Amino acid sequence: MNRLEYTDLVETVRQHDIAYYVEANPMLSDREYDVLYRQLLDTEKAHPDWIAADSPTQKVGGQALSHFEQREHAVPMLSLDNTYSLDELTAFVQRVIKGLDGERPVMTVDPKVDGVAVSIRYENGKLIHGVTRGDGSKGDDITENLKTLKELPTLLPDAPEVLEVRGEVFMSHAGFQRMNRQREAKGETPFANARNATAGTLKLLDSRQVAQRPLSIVLYGTGAVTVGAVDSQTQLRALLLSLRLPVSEWFQEVKNETELLAAIAELDKLRQTLPYPTDGAVIKVNRLDLREKLGFTAKAPRWAIAYKFEAEQVDTRLRQVTLQVGRTGTVTPVAELEPVQVSGTTVSRATLHNFKEIARKDIREGDWVVIEKAGEIIPAVVEVRAGLRSGAEKEIVTPTVCPACGGPLVQENVFLRCMHPGCPAQVRRALQHFAHRGAMDIEGLGQAVVDQLVDHELVCRVDDLYLLEVEQVQALERMGAKSAQNLIDGIEASKAQPLWRLIFGLGIPHVGSGLARQLEQSFASLDQLAAASIEDLELIDDVGDIVATSIHDFFAAAEHRELLAALLGHGLNFESQWSGREEVAAAGAIAGKKFVITGTLSEPRDAFKEKILQSGGKVSGSVSKKTDYLLAGESAGSKLEQARKLGVRILSEAEFEKLAQAESPA
Repeated sequence: MNRLEYTDLVETVRQHDIAYYVEANPMLSDREYDVLYRQLLDTEKAHPDWIAADSPTQKVGGQALSHFEQREHAVPMLSLDNTYSLDELTAFVQRVIKGLDGERPVMTVDPKVDGVAVSIRYENGKLIHGVTRGDGSKGDDITENLKTLKELPTLLPDAPEVLEVRGEVFMSHAGFQRMNRQREAKGETPFANARNATAGTLKLLDSRQVAQRPLSIVLYGTGAVTVGAVDSQTQLRALLLSLRLPVSEWFQEVKNETELLAAIAELDKLRQTLPYPTDGAVIKVNRLDLREKLGFTAKAPRWAIAYKFEAEQVDTRLRQVTLQVGRTGTVTPVAELEPVQVSGTTVSRATLHNFKEIARKDIREGDWVVIEKAGEIIPAVVEVRAGLRSGAEKEIVTPTVCPACGGPLVQENVFLRCMHPGCPAQVRRALQHFAHRGAMDIEGLGQAVVDQLVDHELVCRVDDLYLLEVEQVQALERMGAKSAQNLIDGIEASKAQPLWRLIFGLGIPHVGSGLARQLEQSFASLDQLAAASIEDLELIDDVGDIVATSIHDFFAAAEHRELLAALLGHGLNFESQWSGREEVAAAGAIAGKKFVITGTLSEPRDAFKEKILQSGGKVSGSVSKKTDYLLAGESAGSKLEQARKLGVRILSEAEFEKLAQAESPA
């Protein structure tokens, strides 16, 4: 694999992360995603100098949604590494033993529930708030929705002073089927699968609607907790049971690999009888002090792993292939199938990834194909039953023109792209990206509104948003006067957004929100960035030749220069918030220093991050030899221990404030 292919792989995995964690609308089975992710890990292991700062391996996927207040996690919610291989599971056990200097720890095994991860905080026995995983550092505050769950008490007599419990919200098989029968009886469209229905329900703003859905919860872990409340997973389970909180009915302790494999085999046989969807087993080191010793990678704990069971496979007929066009013009083939039951849900579509994959598997319209659906996720075609062909099957021809606009398609590596910037499908995706919370944060500009704006030819490019009038918006379907005015106000307010948001919103290939911030810090204005040479761009941390070329080529394109001129004419902010601060930043003790923030502080971590950035410092998510300071609040965990081992200077909040105050010249 060359570096360009690596950057494409990073972007592919990132987009699938967004589909899974943020949009709750994944396009790959768990196994297919895991293959991509493992390929990314292997590539970065072979080429550590390629690793991008915003690679999915360096952070938990996903981000908080726009409908709820965001709340910081006192202790980050990390994902688990996973495997389908018993050999890899054994290797994990050996790594644990090696990390504990030869000690063989007791481990626990419980079902991996396929739901939506949440963290719920109790203080003095009172439910204070409940938060989604989000991006692992902060999530959406969905407290009122979680209070509707019958299994979840709002008061816990005799609970520790602080108790954060973590678990999965799900719909039982019976509850999901009952809800769909009721929807069909009312003439409503049934939900495709339980996990997506759960995720969608938790996004509802009206908790009264949430209360009508058959949501349940199972708890299995902790975030912040009063010191000494528990010292092992077994003790935690006992505490949760004593507090009458919902836990999995199946749970085992194991002392060696033989017992571990036996427990997994038993769970595999029993899992179809469990009330919730489960696609594997979670294996954890039992004692919390040993977990602390083992620590974490950038994305996952070293003391836990998920072993996934093989996905169910079924046969069905591929009726035809349809095409989807993404924001960057990527054309993705989708299999339209004869509906078939898989893992308790009806499947009628499956991803085909790209046309090279279709050719490799020799997939044809009319074929009988094998569908795999792991974890109740949109499946993929994994095999063709070539022996069942009648001769009437049709070869799937790689298209030469875009299905949305009729423009020419160009092959780039494995991707087929439409190069016409005015393509309606691309415009839709570009508008959604431009408006979403991580970019220009335009409230009310969701998919339904975007579709209507494009269909009515009111918006053909993002700058057209700033020409919209209230009357035009109010004429759209399901848009009243108040909603129309709110949208126009939101568009107007976006003109004052910081420059990095505009840079990210433009959709420059390979430029995520983190790099957009770095670009704003490196250039006084968008005009200066647009005029930068490839050599200038390569001077920025984490920008190599491929990314630098991508940024340079984006701004060199005539249509993008025209777009920038239009946006400037509409009054959008093109100036860096760092402009004119160089002398102040250079004079302070924080300038140029790298910080890591951990633990619970008096304000959200973003507030401290902003202070550091405005003083010319940098913020990283993991501790290394290059870290200058660790800002540590209460309940600081493995990052604190790592900082001590590496001799990194540790600051309390008071010490940090003293350092920050020294930034301002007398």
